[in-house]
Amino acid sequence: MNSSDFKFELFFDSSPDLLCIAGYDGYFKRINPAVSNLLGYTMEELYARPINDFVYEEDKEITSRFRKELTRSKPLLNFENRYVTKQGNILWLSWTSLPVESDQLIFAIAKNITHKKRLEEERNTLLADLTKINKDLKQLTYTTSHDLRSPVSNLLSILSLIDNSRISDPETIQLIGILKITGEELKDTLNNYVDVLSQNERLHAAIEEVDLQESLNNVLLSISFLIQTAGVTVQADFSRLDKVKFNKVYMESVFLNLLTNSIKYARPDCLPVISIFSEKINGINRLVVADNGMGFDMQKVKDRIFGLHQKFHNHTDSKGIGLYLVFNHVTSLAGQISVESTINEGTKFIISFQE
Repeated sequence: MNSSDFKFELFFDSSPDLLCIAGYDGYFKRINPAVSNLLGYTMEELYARPINDFVYEEDKEITSRFRKELTRSKPLLNFENRYVTKQGNILWLSWTSLPVESDQLIFAIAKNITHKKRLEEERNTLLADLTKINKDLKQLTYTTSHDLRSPVSNLLSILSLIDNSRISDPETIQLIGILKITGEELKDTLNNYVDVLSQNERLHAAIEEVDLQESLNNVLLSISFLIQTAGVTVQADFSRLDKVKFNKVYMESVFLNLLTNSIKYARPDCLPVISIFSEKINGINRLVVADNGMGFDMQKVKDRIFGLHQKFHNHTDSKGIGLYLVFNHVTSLAGQISVESTINEGTKFIISFQE
């Protein structure tokens, strides 16, 4: 063994990441010790059984589908699935795989992202719970205000029908006057509560002049590693409209969720290309985010696309929260968002801003 071969062997055997060479037949041909150490199987056990035997049952179908794409000479980037250890524990792995058709082999590197997934699951669960609680509290407050305003209005209507000229007792007339004044004050208070609720999101998300390029740059910087490893091309053009009246935090959240969605639902046969541009159409400021990904069947998803926990692809990491947040950010500031999409051709989101 020469020096370069020795260094290669040392790198292969000592790497903390999972290094694998698999055949088109679905079996491991060579793996480093990290695979055995993580999954708890011996090298012999891992070589003797099909790779899919070690995959978590719910992920076997999608794993097989993407492996077929690899055998058609299509690289696989950042594919996430679950494996089951010999002890029965479930682990999340993120794979980057490159096929070599001439040798009928697949070279792959995987990282253990179980801890990250658990943190994301806890965050998403907390976010969903807080969203539901907030929605329920808001609905309860609206309902309570409505239910109280109705009897108060009825009471005031009845009091207005009383003819004081037919009442001889001064004390009774005074009491009726107090009831009218108190009822009007209560009605005004309830109306004010409803007005405050209607403006609540505006109060917490101040409308300001937002620089689109600056907001996009902040997001691109925060997910730069994801963009690099997924081979994403982001094309941005804000020459026709560089600033909009919106909220900076909301804008960055919109960019983040739309970009990561485009990467997550990229087609396995091509690298993701995301086009972002602004325009002014008929006096309306618009932002367009388009990709070349899997797309949606718009006849099936219809108006459910922005619903909480709505999922339209069999992606194991899909939680149905991102588009829900985007929709609420836009509409809470009186904007509008629409979708155009075709399966296997991509998706376009069009956001119109309130002037």
